[in-house]
Amino acid sequence: MKRGFEIVTKYKDEGINLPYRSTKQAAGYDIESAQDFVLPSIWKLGFLKVLWAIKHEKNVDEESQEKAKKILKPLLVPTGVKAYMQSDEMLMIVNRSSGPLKRNMILPNGIGIVDADYYNNENNEGELFVQLLNFGLFDRKIKKGDRIAQGIFVPFLTTDDDINKGVTRKGGFGSSGK
Repeated sequence: MKRGFEIVTKYKDEGINLPYRSTKQAAGYDIESAQDFVLPSIWKLGFLKVLWAIKHEKNVDEESQEKAKKILKPLLVPTGVKAYMQSDEMLMIVNRSSGPLKRNMILPNGIGIVDADYYNNENNEGELFVQLLNFGLFDRKIKKGDRIAQGIFVPFLTTDDDINKGVTRKGGFGSSGK
């Protein structure tokens, strides 16, 4: 087994589709949402008040700042799938071309990188989550099975004097940054 996708245990009987290429020449595998999900619009009152205050050079109290940060925070949409690959490969999670244009949804980090050792980690079994922000005026209802991103397997190179700290991944999402 070189690379591919599997359904995580907690979704085994939930009718989850494995990622797939929509056309013969497609580079990316379409990744679907594992459940119905509401992606709130960033244009909520708490954020707008802070934006107005900043524009008008007014002081913004800490409580209002925290409220605005929560509104702007991306949410993780579960996919119910995990990816396995060779040790010198990664899976890039990228926007679908229709995401920003038609659905006002973006990956705020541009792309997500899934390392080979994320597969079957002890925190979440390696389930892929897609970080999304909704810059549309209204909340976006994502239905189970909606295509929310695409994944592209890519080999990567290391330097001649590669420094590998030899740490074994123990956690899930974002754990290598600890």
